[in-house]
Amino acid sequence: MKKDEFISKVSASYDFSGEWILAGSAVYDNDYETGVQVKMPLKTFNRHGLIAGATGTGKTKTLQVIVEELSNAGVPVLVMDVKGDLSGLGAPGTMNPIIEKRAKQIGIAWEGKGFPLEFVSISNEPGAKMRATVSEYGPVLLAKILELNDNQAGVLSMIFKYCDDRHLPILDLKDLKAVIKYIQEEGKEDFQRDYGFMHSTSAGTITRAIIGLEQQNAEAIFGEPSFEIEDLMQTTRSGEGVINVLRLTDMQTKPALFSTFMLCLLAEIFEKMPELGDPKKPELVLFIDEAHLIFNNASKSLLDQFEMTIKLIRSKGVGIFFITQSPTDIPAAILGQLGTKVQHALRAFTAKDRKDIKMASENYPYSEYYKVDELMTQLGIGEALISTLDEKGRPTELVHTLVRPPFSRMDVLTDIEIGQILKASVLAKKYNVEVDRESAYEILQEKISRANKREEEAQEENYRTLRRQDEYERPAPARRTKEEPSNFEKIMKSPVTRTIATEITRGLLGVLGLRSTRRSSTRRYR
Repeated sequence: MKKDEFISKVSASYDFSGEWILAGSAVYDNDYETGVQVKMPLKTFNRHGLIAGATGTGKTKTLQVIVEELSNAGVPVLVMDVKGDLSGLGAPGTMNPIIEKRAKQIGIAWEGKGFPLEFVSISNEPGAKMRATVSEYGPVLLAKILELNDNQAGVLSMIFKYCDDRHLPILDLKDLKAVIKYIQEEGKEDFQRDYGFMHSTSAGTITRAIIGLEQQNAEAIFGEPSFEIEDLMQTTRSGEGVINVLRLTDMQTKPALFSTFMLCLLAEIFEKMPELGDPKKPELVLFIDEAHLIFNNASKSLLDQFEMTIKLIRSKGVGIFFITQSPTDIPAAILGQLGTKVQHALRAFTAKDRKDIKMASENYPYSEYYKVDELMTQLGIGEALISTLDEKGRPTELVHTLVRPPFSRMDVLTDIEIGQILKASVLAKKYNVEVDRESAYEILQEKISRANKREEEAQEENYRTLRRQDEYERPAPARRTKEEPSNFEKIMKSPVTRTIATEITRGLLGVLGLRSTRRSSTRRYR
């Protein structure tokens, strides 16, 4: 019988000898096959994956289930919480009739459980701050983020080399802008002599691109202390993998910042983690929710960088899962690298929707038991089509799966509960500190200040020197000589003139004296 054949094929396809995690139970012709369990081998989780489906079909709960299973298996996880609904992983769920029925259908014993959480953040959301310096990004990655052309990227590389040679740490975007401005003004000749000419147009383009990034609050992810990726790979004393929840509820309107952070994080992981080949289970698994935010506006250079990272990072024991509405949200070159696919229901309201569903169905292995494009529109909440890789890397049988209910809370934590987790957080104590050591901005400001001071002192000294020289060379003022007396003055001062004047004076005084004597005699004899 076809049903028996289906059960036999699925049971054989999902029978793994190594460690695995449980996704749920198989469904055939709307009949839930209790005991026919759909599993995912831990060994293949570094082959990446996709969780897709329309809003409200159960993507987040499936994500929650897979994260719980990984934590139980001792695998640390970093999950991007864009909608803010994954914090419930930190608290046990509560039984209800729906969970009880689902657990019975799958054939599992359900018990509420909370999992070890750390909250991390690249914005103003509460959590340990994840930062990196501009120098750690490097000129190649930063040029891709800023969408620079080849010439501008070459100029940026020269700027980084200039800073390396002169011990100018570029910690944040303020440092980078200060260096560009300094090279254009005070350091132009020095830069041109050692590294080549930097056209003002290129400098202006790079500066404008930096400002555009700053407008998306990029300064939040640049700076110190730099986050160490080893801190994402913690386990508890009992062996559970710690779930790092990156809160991104304010990032939906800032796709460039989100892409910038993701590229830097993946580049850091790729650089620092050792080659592991094909480990028995992954060292770290990343879940990127609302993945279309990364790819919708990404430049070709960014997409190329993502594709290369996806291809190479699996050898480091790192798996990456993308969560989005439709597989068509993921570029084909990247979609082809995803070994595990979990497809929830898609809705066909328009002709375009039906065409997209037909295209999406072609991304899954052929199945003689399902009409995949039709089934995609008929799946219920918490049901999914699953295909993964077996332990030898071969695609498993595509199976309609009833996903198990999460053990943790299917709702958000309260602010008080989040506060308690942050209060006990080791990472928050380590990274939520202010560090502002001397960097390129301060060094160049001090250098400019010293140069200005020396210039002012030189100008003052020149002024004093010129003043002393002027005083030394100025001729002494000539002694004033007596003015030559005029002819009239000579006549008036001559002896003849003095004699005539004396006689006239005497004559006048004598007449006046005679008249005075006569008056007094007349008065006396009257």
